[in-house]
Amino acid sequence: QVQVVESGGGLVQPGGSLRPSCAASRSIFRINVIGWYRQAPGKERESVATITSGEFTNYADSVKDRFTISRDNDKNTVYLQMNSLKPDDTAVYYCKINGPGYSYWGQGTQVTVSS
Repeated sequence: QVQVVESGGGLVQPGGSLRPSCAASRSIFRINVIGWYRQAPGKERESVATITSGEFTNYADSVKDRFTISRDNDKNTVYLQMNSLKPDDTAVYYCKINGPGYSYWGQGTQVTVSS
């Protein structure tokens, strides 16, 4: 069992920035894929950004020019730098750790973008 804890969400005005983090209870160096997902009320959970053990990244079209996913293997933590936030970014953001035959979700952190 891997514990996954998201933090760093909050309330921010449009155009602002947040940097939520995803901390794992074990080394993430060899984990194949770690992803950030989000779910807004009435919508399906969607992938936002992913990063592999080789540090290849992928982004949803809606965020690719504004968000940056990164990892700090020494701290067992993945970050999501979110800039130029929009009201449509409002959602609960979840972290998911994926490996061969296993996956673990965090409980999510709320991000609210409002003036």
